[in-house]
Amino acid sequence: MAFEKNINDVSSDEEVENIEMEGTEESGSEEDGEDMEENTANGESSTSRIYLPGSSSQTDVELECDESAYRCFHAVKTASSCLSFDIIPDELGDDRANAYPLTMSIVGGTQGEKKHLNNLLVMRFSNMGSTKGKKEEDEESEESDSESDDEDSKPVIECASVRHSGCVNRVKVANLDGKVLAASWSETAKVFLWDLSRPLQAVNDPRIMTCYIQSNESPQPLFTFGGHLSEGYAVEWSPLVPGMLASGDCKKNIHLWKPMEGGTWHVDQRPYTAHTDSVEDIAWSPNERNVMASCSIDKTIRIWDIRVTSNKACMLTRENAHDSDVNVISWNKQEPFILSGGDDGKLRVWDLRKFPTGDPICTFKHHTAPITSVEWHPTDLSVFAASGADDQLTQWDLSTERDETLEDQKDLSPEVLALPPQLLFVHQGQKEIKELHWHKQMPGVLVSTAQNCVNVFRTVSV
Repeated sequence: MAFEKNINDVSSDEEVENIEMEGTEESGSEEDGEDMEENTANGESSTSRIYLPGSSSQTDVELECDESAYRCFHAVKTASSCLSFDIIPDELGDDRANAYPLTMSIVGGTQGEKKHLNNLLVMRFSNMGSTKGKKEEDEESEESDSESDDEDSKPVIECASVRHSGCVNRVKVANLDGKVLAASWSETAKVFLWDLSRPLQAVNDPRIMTCYIQSNESPQPLFTFGGHLSEGYAVEWSPLVPGMLASGDCKKNIHLWKPMEGGTWHVDQRPYTAHTDSVEDIAWSPNERNVMASCSIDKTIRIWDIRVTSNKACMLTRENAHDSDVNVISWNKQEPFILSGGDDGKLRVWDLRKFPTGDPICTFKHHTAPITSVEWHPTDLSVFAASGADDQLTQWDLSTERDETLEDQKDLSPEVLALPPQLLFVHQGQKEIKELHWHKQMPGVLVSTAQNCVNVFRTVSV
């Protein structure tokens, strides 16, 4: 459970209102299986027991952060909720998860009550130190009582806003011709494409940021599609065909976008319509440029071949993939696996070599509420993360097996022994977690967004 303590208010844009970044002090989560201390009434002795998230017998337990469970942890608060976001690729290099302090950029979309007051927020986080580094810096600061040293150790955030018509249901980014583009689903039943070049310049250059704010800049959409019959949440860029996009709405329709010369897009007017209810998520194949998958409230997962006409493009359908709505899917980048999460709280992994008739190769029922986000680790083919409406973010490793020879297992409770051995870590502290993404250039670093804040962290498990 995260107990948050403000470090600083580093908002650089009045439109963003109060944005705060927090460090690891008194923040974090308990790794599943960690011992926690419980003080006795007289305070003279203490006992330890294992905290199990969701246990009805431990609802009133006061949790304390185990900072040793994190390599780094930072939280960002925004006045308006950003329930959808994506990580912006940069040119700072790959495989830099251990190169502290960390720097990254993301784009999030707000869900304000007034349609005309919503924004895309392009945010740059920098000077994010490791948990260990933060402790050492705090000790040095206490010894030297140096205010300047303390200021230098604080994380920094820069933010540039882009006015958006309607609440942002979902936002996804991609690189095209050297530019970072964002596709955003609006509650107004429109899908917008944006060039984020100018706001990215602003968050990386103080002089441009000053001009951006003083001139009240806000780029206009590159392209707008209003052909959907209702609003939606499913949108995804193809990883293999630059500029190709698919968007799905709540009226079961999926439209395919193809880039054209002159910086515009052709959107097929005849949608893919095999689903019988709202399309909740879309995932493109990482190695077949003409293949995508989708999931729906109709409990199905469908595989499409876009070379075929829209009325015949659905090649494979898994009926009753979950007991209720299928909310999210993720396609493994190295193995023929699709990960799905549903309203039934279950996580399932499907082997496409046995799809659609075969059973899932594994099903996990740890979450006690609908699954809101799932994503495979970008480089470790057996690791994935999931979040749920039970305010838990979990990390899993399919390659882990229970060691039946451990001598201390006899001392564990039946509840603990019932936990799946593939469950590596449980992160808590956020309310109404909606999305998570691994940072592809920082293996092991996760970013998650919720009603109250954005978390950036890396656990000791991954």
